[in-house]
Amino acid sequence: MSRTRTALLAALALVAGASGTALAVVPGDVGIAAVPCTVDYKVQNQWDTGFTTAVTITNNSAAKSSWSLKWSYAGNQKVSNFWNSKISQSGTAVTAANESYNGSLGTGGSVSFGFQGTYSGTNAVPTTFTLDGVTCNVDGGGPTDPGPTDPGTPGTGTRVDNPYTGAKVYVNPEWSANAAAEPGGSRIANQPTGVWLDRVAAINGAGGKMGLRAHLDEALKQKGSGELAVQLVIYDLPGRDCAALASNGEFGPTDIDKYKTQYIDPIAAILADPKYASLRIVTTVELDSLPNLVTNVSPRNTATPNCDTMKSNGNYIKGVGYALNKLGDVPNVYNYVDAGHHGWLGWDDNFSATVQTIKQAATAEGATVNDVHGFITNTANYSALKEPYYTINDSVNGKSVRESKWVDWNRYVDELSYAQAFRQEAVSQGFPSGVGMLIDTSRNGWGGSARPTGPGAKTDVDTYVDGGRIDRRLNTGNWCNQSGAGLGERPKASPAAGIDAYVWIKPPGESDGASSAVPNDEGKGFDRMCDPTYTGNPRNNNHMSGALPNAPLSGHWFSAQFQELMKNAYPAL
Repeated sequence: MSRTRTALLAALALVAGASGTALAVVPGDVGIAAVPCTVDYKVQNQWDTGFTTAVTITNNSAAKSSWSLKWSYAGNQKVSNFWNSKISQSGTAVTAANESYNGSLGTGGSVSFGFQGTYSGTNAVPTTFTLDGVTCNVDGGGPTDPGPTDPGTPGTGTRVDNPYTGAKVYVNPEWSANAAAEPGGSRIANQPTGVWLDRVAAINGAGGKMGLRAHLDEALKQKGSGELAVQLVIYDLPGRDCAALASNGEFGPTDIDKYKTQYIDPIAAILADPKYASLRIVTTVELDSLPNLVTNVSPRNTATPNCDTMKSNGNYIKGVGYALNKLGDVPNVYNYVDAGHHGWLGWDDNFSATVQTIKQAATAEGATVNDVHGFITNTANYSALKEPYYTINDSVNGKSVRESKWVDWNRYVDELSYAQAFRQEAVSQGFPSGVGMLIDTSRNGWGGSARPTGPGAKTDVDTYVDGGRIDRRLNTGNWCNQSGAGLGERPKASPAAGIDAYVWIKPPGESDGASSAVPNDEGKGFDRMCDPTYTGNPRNNNHMSGALPNAPLSGHWFSAQFQELMKNAYPAL
């Protein structure tokens, strides 16, 4: 099953939070070939008298060597400064022209720029944009405009290159209600998050919670006549989470047939229902599974007996392969396979080997590499998206930052550089050239008063790195309910080269694991890494765990964590 590449349909329409985000959206459905250009105009931050905006132009017509975008404001907005374009304004009319370095805009290519402005009263989004005199975001001739689509009408089943482009993203009403009930939570309660199918009972709904069909039916309501992506977490492998205990699953190491028939098959049957064919269904497949077969097996000093068992019996490989095959057969499903994070797999002996292991799974049980639409990193983790104050190429007094205790010979210092490199490595090993990456930014903002504002002193390499690093954990191996963490970048499509979206797959406020043993019927154990008194193990270089106290079972609501994440959010709420 091959992945098809199509032109962008509309301006970015990810669900906007209460932070002043505004979106320029295509008016109605339009034929793909008929849209000459699209413009995503998004207000990133807004305050009483000012705002900042990010604009992305996508050219679906002939290639250009220079470009000029024009729009007019309905109010009294004034551009005060700008970057990555030359902006002029006359009255309400604004013109943004390319800089010398970004004038080339090929067919299907995109270019982004930003600016800061002032306003009073309202800050309405412009309704019309023209690129070199041609109106964007509307039918420019070609396929007939089909008009609004009934929410239940099946789609064509043709995959697009990036399921997040031109689409809203499903807001889980159950998570949204929990967030809105928290003091200050209404600021982010309308953000899209992942729906976790972490046991068989979750498929039909358990404990009064919505099942898969209920979520998809709600997604159709939210979709309306536009496009909408739904994010599902496929997470119930036999012997799940072999290197940790907080999220052990219900299936034993040898229960591969139960996994196939009781879990994957029912999910695939629901997703294949023609009723849901108009949705873009994004599946993140078996988090924290395949990387364990690389780093936590013998003869590594981080090996566990459970991971050795899962490597020898092959049921992680078989399970992931089966899931990719069955889910990949549904034309509107987009499979993203877990790729850990830079603080787990960024070392030379882990990086390429992980891609090899994923490819082994992607060619097992009838799956092919074309069943993989992309990869996801940093889910339920805290690795900083970008480290602005040092790079892997820096050195102090003749010592590379790789020699610092924090970096510890890793090849990467942040998640964006790791994800982009992981994508390149996957393509080099035979995955399709169009594969994309997702980065979970639900816990990696690291804002607040402890956030550095510049590089560390160059006294020695450790002082330099520790003084300037955004990630304030004690060690990159710390993963459970981290103290001091904050919400990261809000979900958005196409934020950087090779990145399909920043996402919140692990919903903020849902615990990473219990801080002490809690009897339960969910198959979840107690991992000492969630205990704030734990002094560590080889996987975190024997550091303290850095975990918050009094945490409930993984996936259960943890108000203290939610408040911590909001308090330290970066960008700030």
